[in-house]
Amino acid sequence: MHLALTEEQQMIKDTARQFSDSELAPSAAALDEHEGRDVLLSNLKNLAELGFMGLNVEARYGGTEAGVVAFSAAITELARGCASTAVTVSVTNMVAEVIQAVGNEEQKSIYLPRICSGEYPAAGFCLTETGAGSDPAAMRTRAVRDGDEWVLNGSKIYITSAEYAGCFVVWAVTDAEAPKGKGISCFIVDNGLPGIDISKPEDKMGQRGSATNVVNFTDCRIPASALMGKEGQGFKVAVGELAGGRIGVGSLALGIGLAALDYARDYTGEREQFDAKIGSFQGLQWMLADRYTELEAARLLLMQAAWNKEQGLEFGTAASMAKLFASEKANDACYSALQIMGGAGYIREYPLERMARDVRITSIYEGTSEIQRVIISRDLLKNLL
Repeated sequence: MHLALTEEQQMIKDTARQFSDSELAPSAAALDEHEGRDVLLSNLKNLAELGFMGLNVEARYGGTEAGVVAFSAAITELARGCASTAVTVSVTNMVAEVIQAVGNEEQKSIYLPRICSGEYPAAGFCLTETGAGSDPAAMRTRAVRDGDEWVLNGSKIYITSAEYAGCFVVWAVTDAEAPKGKGISCFIVDNGLPGIDISKPEDKMGQRGSATNVVNFTDCRIPASALMGKEGQGFKVAVGELAGGRIGVGSLALGIGLAALDYARDYTGEREQFDAKIGSFQGLQWMLADRYTELEAARLLLMQAAWNKEQGLEFGTAASMAKLFASEKANDACYSALQIMGGAGYIREYPLERMARDVRITSIYEGTSEIQRVIISRDLLKNLL
């Protein structure tokens, strides 16, 4: 397999890195303090204009049509500068892919250009509920047909970018009598409709610059045309898109981990103890060597999963492996980097403290590490048990 990026993929990666260094990194600390929301929205608009909100969307809908490998590389570079911005870009791309995959021509023509152009600052993926996290088939949000409309009732939690999303992809039970997971449908819903209430942002440990909200639907009426795909087939759509989303989260984790290690590595060339730069100590050298090696392995796992998806091959297990390994090793990388910097790493003046908080969620959202192990082992043992 040829592992090098194509000229186009490398250009996208380089553009993401330049934007991350010049625009995202300088504002990341302020966003972490819940300041500079206007800067975040401006950066999202600029990223859309650069083509980063529809990286795997067809050009006729305003997308870049660059593919999944380019998407993974771009998210990694954006996350180096600001994880909060990178997760917004990742989720928005995921929503766009759902619409492209199962939406009809009218839905795609209306919503995809608005997402890709930045007319919508972001888009929301409304799946998780209080009792339906790792087990999304247990959701209770209902959609009941009433003439030419559907009436939505229920609550979705932990919704990234909900307060400034232009639209949501929402999953709801449309057949309460169907077996678990079989009566769920998928809808495209405009934000701001009567009956939609968005809570204040959650006060999170990390990625604090990214809004995470509860979205409540109370007798929210949406047109019958809001149904995406076939009625009752929504759960299959959700499972497929979550697999693709894991490539995004793994790539995001990789970017945070690399940024942390790079910062700590540079620090070892400046800090002196025992009349020597601490980078000359073998213990720290080996720590860096191990963590960089692990993150390079994570990058290759992510590229494999992304390539499989781009080629139309089965990629679910590969995505779970990549997400599991990348998120766990990125957590290790951040804590090793903090350890290398000692007390300085624990002080908020330096970015390591923020990175250690930002990376922690990557082993939880889009399927916890434990759920990834369930998925991987189920595939390994499917013909044996």
